[in-house]
Amino acid sequence: MADPAARQNASPASDSPDCPDDDASHAFRELLRGLRVWDTELPSFDPAQVPAEPLPLFRRWLREAAEAGVPEPHTMSLATADAAGDPSVRTLMLHDADERGWHFATHRGSRKGRELAARPRAALGFYWAAVGRQIRVRGTVTAAGPEESAADLHRRSPGALAAALVGHQSEVLGSLEELAHASDAAWERARREPDAPVPSWTLYVLRAEEVEFFQGDAQRRHVRLNYRYTGGRWEKELLWP
Repeated sequence: MADPAARQNASPASDSPDCPDDDASHAFRELLRGLRVWDTELPSFDPAQVPAEPLPLFRRWLREAAEAGVPEPHTMSLATADAAGDPSVRTLMLHDADERGWHFATHRGSRKGRELAARPRAALGFYWAAVGRQIRVRGTVTAAGPEESAADLHRRSPGALAAALVGHQSEVLGSLEELAHASDAAWERARREPDAPVPSWTLYVLRAEEVEFFQGDAQRRHVRLNYRYTGGRWEKELLWP
C-alpha cells in the first residue's frame, strides 16, 4: 500500500490524462480564478453622511439594490446554531424591517425553528453583487404570537400559503411523488380557503445589536461601516476591509 504521506507530498499530476479527478480539480480552480468580481461601476459610499441608526440606511440600500435590477433583493442568508453550537445557514425572504427588528418566518418544527428555540440568536446576510454591497445583521430573536404570525402568512401570496400548508419542513421526504401529492392538496386548499390556519407557522423578529454596511471597491479599498448598539444607543465605527 502506498504511503499516505508520500501521496500527500507528491507533485500534483493535473497535466496527466490518466488523472481525470486532478484534471477536473485544475479546471475548477481555473474557473474560479477566471470569474470577474464587480466588473462594473460601483456606487460610492460616504460613511460621514449616514443616519444615526442603521434602519433607514438599510431600507435605502435595499431600495437602491432593487432599482439597480438586483433580482429578489429581499432574499437573505440566515445563520443559526443548535444547542451544541453547530451552525447552519440557509436563504429565505425578509418579511419586514422596522423599529422592532428584521422579520422572517418559518415553521416552529423546522430546523431553524428548533435551533432558534434552543439558541435565540441569529445572523443575517444580504449580498447585492450588482452594486457591490452587503449588509450583516446580528442579534437576538423572539417569536411573535399566533395572531401576528397568522397575519404575516395571510398577507403573502397563495403560493406561500400552499407551501406552509404542505408542512413537514426539514423532515425526511420519502419521494418526489409524495411531495407532489401533498403540494397539489395544499394548493387546492389555499385557493378554497385563503385564511386556512397553519398553527406551526411562526413570525420571528431579530432585534439587531450589530449592523455592518459593506461597500465594495474595484481597487479593494472597501468601505465598512459598523453600527453597534451599546448603552442604549447606536455607535458607529469604521472597520478595516
